[in-house]
Amino acid sequence: MSTDPVMHTPAAMKALASPLRREILRQLADHGPATSTTLAKAMGQNTGTTSYHLRLLADTGFVTELRERAKGRERWWEVVKADRRLPARADMTDAEQDLAVRLGDSRLAEDLRLLSAFVRDRDEESDWQQGSRSSTFMTKERLKEFHEEYLKLVRRFGSDRDSAPEGARMILLRWMGFPDPRGS
Repeated sequence: MSTDPVMHTPAAMKALASPLRREILRQLADHGPATSTTLAKAMGQNTGTTSYHLRLLADTGFVTELRERAKGRERWWEVVKADRRLPARADMTDAEQDLAVRLGDSRLAEDLRLLSAFVRDRDEESDWQQGSRSSTFMTKERLKEFHEEYLKLVRRFGSDRDSAPEGARMILLRWMGFPDPRGS
């Protein structure tokens, strides 16, 4: 994976706005390459639906077809790994900003549902869950620098599915930093 950031296009943001497409990406990231048929079975969908969404994800650069694995009409897909980011707010149109807000709201709601499910249903020690809540004063420049250092830590401590050590699990990491809207 390149460490150079890839800025989301409006089409990419629209593609990610679909919870089903995000679930397809998660399935591919967790379990590796798949066909629309194997994804449909795993997700309780029909193959026409998964095939359509895979093509849209391919058009926006999120997945790629593995042509060397194809047999007849069977198409295999895998996630394209990249450091994907939203463009700066000033570089987006009003419509793109609205789309980015809706995408962010949808992702946050999904993250909260996943965390709640883990906390409610876990059957193991709590040390699989780590987190902190902090506040500090930073300039915008320092916040950007902090974000880049965070991404370096993710790359340093994390691995992809193919190179993960024994006992590793997919860990959902969510970091965000923003000014307190209640005041300065």
